Amino acid sequence: MHLSLTTPALLFSAISLLLLAYTNRFLSIAQLVRNLHTMYKENHNAVLFGQIKNLRRRIYLIRNMQLFGILSLLLCVVCMFLLYIEWMAIAEIIFGIALVLLIISLAVSAWEIQISVRALNLHLSDIEG
Repeated sequence: MHLSLTTPALLFSAISLLLLAYTNRFLSIAQLVRNLHTMYKENHNAVLFGQIKNLRRRIYLIRNMQLFGILSLLLCVVCMFLLYIEWMAIAEIIFGIALVLLIISLAVSAWEIQISVRALNLHLSDIEG
């Protein structure tokens, strides 16, 4: 395989869009936590507490998604620098690690989405029941 400067650069836009999506997820969950916290202070409801606990787990996962995405982007930049100074073997290893980190970020994202869907299904079953 021949790695050029453009190969890791191609991931910039993809990773940037992912990080934007992750940040939007985080911000919407943060707002929901604030609203639920206010509601819980007024009424110590066990359901609200459970929802807040679920959201805490999702925030933790989103933080990890962001962390792995940022590390992947950082390693892409390092890879480009290594390609620039013509350290091809190390650049290929770094690029491989960057890809693995991106895969981990996407896998954690899928996990967080599953938790979100389960929580929504509980709300819907409550309405249907």
